Amino acid sequence: MQNTISFRRKARARWGVIFVIPTCLVLFVFVFYPICYTLVLSFNEYNFAYDMHMKFVGFKNFIDMFKDEQFLTALKNTLLFTLFMFVILVVMALGLSLLLFNKKRRSWLYRVSIFMPIVVPASLICILFSFMLADNFGIVNKFLVSIGLSGWSHNWLTDAKTARVWVVIVSVWGKVGFCTILFLSGLQNISQDMFEAAEIDGAIGWKKLIYIIIPNLTETFVVVGIWAILQCLKLFVTPNVLTKGGPANATLVMYQNIYNTAFNYFDMGYAAAQAFVLTALVMIFSLLNMKMSKGED
Repeated sequence: MQNTISFRRKARARWGVIFVIPTCLVLFVFVFYPICYTLVLSFNEYNFAYDMHMKFVGFKNFIDMFKDEQFLTALKNTLLFTLFMFVILVVMALGLSLLLFNKKRRSWLYRVSIFMPIVVPASLICILFSFMLADNFGIVNKFLVSIGLSGWSHNWLTDAKTARVWVVIVSVWGKVGFCTILFLSGLQNISQDMFEAAEIDGAIGWKKLIYIIIPNLTETFVVVGIWAILQCLKLFVTPNVLTKGGPANATLVMYQNIYNTAFNYFDMGYAAAQAFVLTALVMIFSLLNMKMSKGED
């Protein structure tokens, strides 16, 4: 009997290993190996278009990075976009989710409308906005002229200040729907009895938000926060398609600078070093978000 049980356990373990192997292979080929190879590249000088072999340079790529004005500009822009986009995304998504939660009639229509931009490819959204914001034939300038505000018409994407603003607006518009749905899911998990008890105790309006809703959305804030941080730090499509990183690198971000370094200048070692700095930023901000959420809890 003991031998039979032992044989069955070994058979189950064997089948378990067989089913896990494909997943492990995929993770190794597409995750672990690229990470390890990128780490090796970051300590080497390697131009894949001309060099036959990598040349070890130690920490030179990391040292040069912080002497490179273009990288420092991209880092500054990335942090600024992350700060503004993160705050706007979280606040706007929470506000929209509260409106949807309290609006019972035709709520499915509003949910679809808010979620729709995230289904549309980001590059297509940027192309549409670039036509809308064009100086000569853009619908925004034409509308301003038609209502007598021709002095407000502007070449929105060639002015550094307005270009940054529109990168934030377009990025938030394309991503706020997903955060809204996450917050709405969290609101629906709060017990209705809790809301009723709060109203009996006089907790309405802002009091309900501060003392009932926000404390019960701690886990949702963690999920939304980490997702928003990842999206903000990995910002690429919007500035690349909408402004090409311009004017004068005003909207250049780290992801875009890594891409240009690797595939326009073919400097894979330097690009790999920048990629590890970006990865470190993602981890630091994600851990800070989790720490703050746990502290509030």
